[in-house]
Amino acid sequence: MKYSTLTIVFITLSNNAIAAEKPMETITIEHKQAFRGDIPVKELPQSITTLSKDMMVDNGITKFRDALDFSASISRKNNGGALWDSYSIRGLSGNENMPSGYLVNGFSGGRGFVGPRDVSNIEYIEVLKGPGSALYGRSEPGGTINIITKKPQFYQQGKVQAELGSDNHKRVQGDYTNGISDDMAFRINGAWQDSDSFRDHVHYDKFVITPSLYYQLSEQSSLTYEFEYVDQQQMYDRGIVVLNNNFNTVPESRFLGNPNDAPSKVHSWGHQLNYNYDFSHDWTLLFGASYRTATLNGFSSDAELSPVRQSLFEDGRMLTRQHRYRDYKSDDLSLRFELSGHFEIAGITNHILLGADAYDYELRTGLYRYRGGKGTYTIDIYEPQYSTEQGPEVEMQYENNEQQNAYGIYLQDQLDITERFKVMVGLRFDEIEQNIFETKSAVASQSRENRISPRFGMVYELNEAVNLYTSYSEGFLPLSGTDAQGKPFGFEESDSFEVGIKFSFENISGTIALFDASKSNMLVADPVNVGYSAPVGKANSKGVEVDLTGSLGVSTEYTISYAYVKAETANDIVNVDWLVPIPKGSPLVNVPENNVSLALNHDTRLFAQDIKIGTHYQYISDRLGDPADLTFRLPSYQLIGVFAKWQANERTSVSVNVDNVFDESYIASSYNALWAYPGAPIQFKLGVSYDF
Repeated sequence: MKYSTLTIVFITLSNNAIAAEKPMETITIEHKQAFRGDIPVKELPQSITTLSKDMMVDNGITKFRDALDFSASISRKNNGGALWDSYSIRGLSGNENMPSGYLVNGFSGGRGFVGPRDVSNIEYIEVLKGPGSALYGRSEPGGTINIITKKPQFYQQGKVQAELGSDNHKRVQGDYTNGISDDMAFRINGAWQDSDSFRDHVHYDKFVITPSLYYQLSEQSSLTYEFEYVDQQQMYDRGIVVLNNNFNTVPESRFLGNPNDAPSKVHSWGHQLNYNYDFSHDWTLLFGASYRTATLNGFSSDAELSPVRQSLFEDGRMLTRQHRYRDYKSDDLSLRFELSGHFEIAGITNHILLGADAYDYELRTGLYRYRGGKGTYTIDIYEPQYSTEQGPEVEMQYENNEQQNAYGIYLQDQLDITERFKVMVGLRFDEIEQNIFETKSAVASQSRENRISPRFGMVYELNEAVNLYTSYSEGFLPLSGTDAQGKPFGFEESDSFEVGIKFSFENISGTIALFDASKSNMLVADPVNVGYSAPVGKANSKGVEVDLTGSLGVSTEYTISYAYVKAETANDIVNVDWLVPIPKGSPLVNVPENNVSLALNHDTRLFAQDIKIGTHYQYISDRLGDPADLTFRLPSYQLIGVFAKWQANERTSVSVNVDNVFDESYIASSYNALWAYPGAPIQFKLGVSYDF
């Protein structure tokens, strides 16, 4: 039996995995990635960092966002009350009041309010830096994150893991795959988690399950189906208040909401279907469809950010709050067709990638609130007396009903001009229609835009170990939602240039890149009209990145990731609500200039037992904490985590993880001085896993 071309090589047993007396057979199984074609990563004019499953397992990571800390190019942004994933790559991000977008197997996965993503079905994460607009389209200039999920295999493999930890942390995670027949295999994985938090009254409850099926239709073709169900709930949590730049105003555990609001709930269902057909060894057709629906509902009691309404700025004790209800829903349908292969003309090999994609995206964002005057619906920040009832009745603040319909066509050719010199040219055409109706004001808007986005790159191979590259690309992104006046934001346009070196020697490999990116119509949080965003105009980001992976002997491995990012406004603007001038060259919120991530793992034998130990270090420099107050800066911080894993026998292992070993207090991200989200203190976790 022949299997379609794949990227991951597995060693499997022929026929029956438990028939130990039968000889082992090596089968190469690949699940073709979109937007990649047949070009090796080494020969792409782009910086790509891979975050592996082993790294996540070793460091006890269960949240997608925590895994991204291992790439210094990524910094944390407003986390939406801890109910979504939000980050910037190379200092540039999208709407501050929306989750960050990411891809799952090349399809949109983060669009909409799908909640913080779990890692239970992640095989590895690719951080694709720079926009690569001629392929991905509608992307951020800083880059794109692509999650590759675990796939079915034709051999039996399973794992169950249980964890106990700080703050009453309890988690069970499982993964199992096997062949059903000679042509069909399945996989099922998922997790259940029930945990308290270092934050008072904040409880975390999650269930996720992701079954998948692989069917070898013929010698040349295959079909893969994946389903994902997510059920999460937790209190909407805006963090702590910081008065007069005193980050010890209240303990990091102090919850200033209302426990009787009840947890906010997130439900998400996702389907992916991928068809792969190999015409020959040189040409492959990939067709795929994805559908995802998600809801986020719940109440919260959030600090009032307007100074004229906030009593805390007068008495230094009583915090005025708003009572709010969110009713968010998204439906996202995507289709993609892609043909890739290579041919020769006049001695030049052309690596062709031709594709088309389309999507239908519907988003409802309903925000309802009670907003009293100064001194209404208050809480004492030093001696909180929590209400025994839910907060005051709410009324509609806004309800946006948005629909986006889009299609794109892309063509890319990487030409092997010589054995060492390669040139990439790409072009993408997009047309997007956006319709928004705001229910309260009865304001409707409609727009249709099209763009051509070019991409150009070169790679020169100095020798077998070293490649030099450079690339330039343009992109654009439709922005969801409206401002406080009900006007749509329109589209964000960007361009990006980078030059770098990729190398791979015996004990070390990596990438060093210099980049310069800019974008127009960038959004930040509107400090007065809370829940809305406002454009900050044009922004630039320049910097350098270093990503290294290597070994110190046969038993010790390390990774080093460093990024220097200078992200700032590119024009003078005035905040129209505060009448505060924001001069050209002002830093962007939540973006550190220096970000360092180091990881070290060592395998050893102790008392005739196999032991793996490791440590992780992260340094984040100080950052702006409020886009309208340039004096409010978040302090720098350093975190150290350690782990140890004991292989008790062939199937059973025991692990211990300690994060933030020195119990450092820090602010992970901030929306405003009254919405500053603290990082966790020292955390312990004990895990036991069984392989079968």
